[in-house]
Amino acid sequence: QVQLVESGGGLVQAGGSLRLSCAASGSIFSIISMGWYRQAPGKQRELVAVIPSGGRTNYADSVKDRFTISRDNAKNTMYLQMNNLKPEDTAVYLCTAYIRTYAGTYRDYWGKGTLVTVSS
Repeated sequence: QVQLVESGGGLVQAGGSLRLSCAASGSIFSIISMGWYRQAPGKQRELVAVIPSGGRTNYADSVKDRFTISRDNAKNTMYLQMNNLKPEDTAVYLCTAYIRTYAGTYRDYWGKGTLVTVSS
């Protein structure tokens, strides 16, 4: 089994910063790509950023130049540094990873999410 666990969410004032983490554990042979999504109340889930293994990062236009995605392959951990936060960034942030397991299967896994609240 594979688990993804997010951490680092919380309440912050507009203009502030937070750093989210996503730790993957379990029967992981390799992590092909990782990403962050977010879902605000009453809205659809949207892509925030992705980081393929050895590839170029990609960001939603709304977070470019404010958020930075990174990963530590040795720790199977991904990060999202969020700067200059705005009230519209308020959402549950979810971690996802496309993983090859030791059993030879390939599939997407999701964490349960961490809440980020930005006050004005």
